[in-house]
Amino acid sequence: ESLPKWVVNRVSQFVAPKAMKKIYKAGLKYPEWKRKHDPGYKPWVYPEQNTLPSVSLAELSVQHADSLENIDETGLPE
Repeated sequence: ESLPKWVVNRVSQFVAPKAMKKIYKAGLKYPEWKRKHDPGYKPWVYPEQNTLPSVSLAELSVQHADSLENIDETGLPE
């Protein structure tokens, strides 16, 4: 199914710009927030700070887009 054109137009003209403005304003406040909240903790810069469990490369598999079209969702709630 596809969305009606008027919905897409409305979202792209009003909702998306408002969301981007909020994200921009939040980004401006981030440096000050980070200075107050564990400023040295940056696991994206220092991997040794990462406390999440590692995933073995052997457990990963490549999925192709065409295989995603055949996912059985009959048991999922709406």
